[in-house]
Amino acid sequence: MGIYEIVFKLALASILGALIGLERESLNRPAGLRTYTLVCVGSALAMIVSIDIYLQYYHTVNADPGRIAAQVVSGIGFLGAGTIIREGATVRGLTTAAGLWAVACIGLAVGSGLYIPAVATTVLILFVLIYFVKFEEKITGMRDYKGLVMVVDDRPGQVGTIGSILGDLCVLIKNIQLTRVDEGDSLEIELLLQLPPNLSIEEVIQELSIIKGLRSIDRLG
Repeated sequence: MGIYEIVFKLALASILGALIGLERESLNRPAGLRTYTLVCVGSALAMIVSIDIYLQYYHTVNADPGRIAAQVVSGIGFLGAGTIIREGATVRGLTTAAGLWAVACIGLAVGSGLYIPAVATTVLILFVLIYFVKFEEKITGMRDYKGLVMVVDDRPGQVGTIGSILGDLCVLIKNIQLTRVDEGDSLEIELLLQLPPNLSIEEVIQELSIIKGLRSIDRLG
């Protein structure tokens, strides 16, 4: 295997992994651009090494070209498990974990020279991640994401109080970002919420307005 072919395989793997990672990064998932790119490149390199070892030693020993690559598929499970989060009865991160496993397979395909299947799989995965959400929304009619930004006094239990109020309203917190402002006296809380069908964002804001120490609350977008 020539050096230019190896470099091409690694570069292609990084591009394909990055394309899927960008989609995950845009949704603030636990594994994003860098993780997906590294997994894809690493898988491609494992396949390249596996094939190279076979080509070097198959005359003298009974070498298996798939031995090293086979460990990638099973080993990626440990990384995927780190992206899965359980919140009460809700489990998050399964799609990200499945994406990591699929990206590892794409890297193996690139490393073995199966370029067209690797590119086709990348396109299909992106299609599923981007457009199946809209399809799911049409079928279920239950996804309604709204953004809120709150500024509250930085005191113990503020985030817990917000979580309790939202929980009573059956509102799911899909993402939360905390930032200290005003020299640490205040806390800016940015929330991405999934609302049930019978609840409006105005009702949520009204319920959150009773929190002690609330300085401001605004919609995002």
